[in-house]
Amino acid sequence: MFGLGHWELLIILVIVLIIFGAGKLPQIGAGLGQSIRNFKKGVTDVETEGKRTPDKIEVG
Repeated sequence: MFGLGHWELLIILVIVLIIFGAGKLPQIGAGLGQSIRNFKKGVTDVETEGKRTPDKIEVG
């Protein structure tokens, strides 16, 4: 994942824990998860909009 090993991810997690504290981590995780869900929904909406064929083509 992004070229990071297990030790690098562990160090990043410890730093985040020190900066934000244990109480804020669930809120941060929930916000991140909601952001990812909204992004995926937006991508899916754009893909389905592009695949949809127009019902009627109007010429000039």
